[in-house]
Amino acid sequence: MFTTRSRTAALAISLAAIGALGVAASPAQAAAPSAQARSGHHTGAPECGGQGVDPDALVRYRSEILIDAPLRTVFKTQTDVESWPSWQDAVLTSQRLDSGPLRAGSSFHWTTPVPATPSTPATTLDITSSVEQLERNQCVRWTGPADGEGIHIDEGTHVWTFTKVKGGVLVRTEETWTGDQAEADVPTSTEALGAGLEIWLKDLKAAAEARAAC
Repeated sequence: MFTTRSRTAALAISLAAIGALGVAASPAQAAAPSAQARSGHHTGAPECGGQGVDPDALVRYRSEILIDAPLRTVFKTQTDVESWPSWQDAVLTSQRLDSGPLRAGSSFHWTTPVPATPSTPATTLDITSSVEQLERNQCVRWTGPADGEGIHIDEGTHVWTFTKVKGGVLVRTEETWTGDQAEADVPTSTEALGAGLEIWLKDLKAAAEARAAC
């Protein structure tokens, strides 16, 4: 049985890959970079290999966090996708579909529980992500669809960048969704996407800083 926290985390992180109602995020965050981004030197949209999120997507969210850990630790924590269940409560399984270091051309399949909402039943979301670009210790970009009972997203595009700055590593992320279901209610989908990404960033920070302290 899920605790209240795990239900919230499961729903919100699931919604970072698919669109359904979750914990509300600030509309201002959905519409613009965070205050840190506006006041720093990294105000442009995150890109990897010159590629960003879908420029035509109606559902999008961008955020960032400062992590007090070595760059190599932060990057490895995020890109060792098979270890996600060890530090993300809402990831049930994660399996590489190829071998070796994560790289452009890699793919992975992961699952996450989605509690029932007023419009969708409880289900397990199946997500297959394909890495389109990856620059070691700098950035990664993946895309792919997701499916669950009563839930579908045609294409999610997710970009992460990692920059060494004073005080640690600035991690920036942006994601977009496309598909009839997500676009049927853009404000709700955007709020859900933002909630999932904020939890993901906080979990990444906690995991990387714990590893750095060992």
